[in-house]
Amino acid sequence: MHALARSALFGVLLSTASLSFAAQTQVAVAANFTEPAKEIAAAFAKATGDTAVLSFGSSGAFYTQMANGAPFEVFLSADAERPKKAEKDGLAVPGSRFTYAIGRLVLYSAISGVVDASGAVLKTGSFAHLSIADPAAAPYGLAAMQTIAKLGLTAPLAAKIVKGSSITQAYQFVATGAAELGFVAESQVINVPGGSRWLVPANDHEPIDQEAVVLKTGAANPAAAAFAKFLRGPEAVAIIKRYGYEVN
Repeated sequence: MHALARSALFGVLLSTASLSFAAQTQVAVAANFTEPAKEIAAAFAKATGDTAVLSFGSSGAFYTQMANGAPFEVFLSADAERPKKAEKDGLAVPGSRFTYAIGRLVLYSAISGVVDASGAVLKTGSFAHLSIADPAAAPYGLAAMQTIAKLGLTAPLAAKIVKGSSITQAYQFVATGAAELGFVAESQVINVPGGSRWLVPANDHEPIDQEAVVLKTGAANPAAAAFAKFLRGPEAVAIIKRYGYEVN
């Protein structure tokens, strides 16, 4: 066989071998973590050759899906409760749970000057709609309601609150002007220019400890464990911090 042909054949075989060893894992990702997760998945693919197939939504909705047999292999929740419940309910690999990020809540408006530096606009009531994520399904929505309660505004603001099915929809309400302001994740607006915002003090609500867990559906898939490990590594941690999250 001609040397050039042998070289080409070797290249094809090497490429085929590489593809045969590449794997993928199905990852359910809390909506607030959409952008960092995309960057982390790209870095993971570059570093390992494996692929993390990401699905985004509310943590509560994901849990219902997983309990009913959805084929997710790794779960990146927006809280700690659902990964703990996954362990308790026998859905998770024991010992695989860890905190990957600590989220921050922001009161945000796409309009400059609407939200002041201390969130006092909430007490003025000078707006028609306040967007939050559904507190029953999304931990950031629960944190928003806790903040409102701490400010003593639960009753005064009740008629103004509009609920998104996830933190993504809550942000969309504000970004499109359907709501003048809303409680969103800092990660959603940290790279958005303009507008106005108030970073809610962490002690105004329960900590938003975001935990990840490998599910039993992914127990036999090395790519699932590899992605969870990569999520704790320095490259992923740098991305997570860049989006405003804290990391233990």
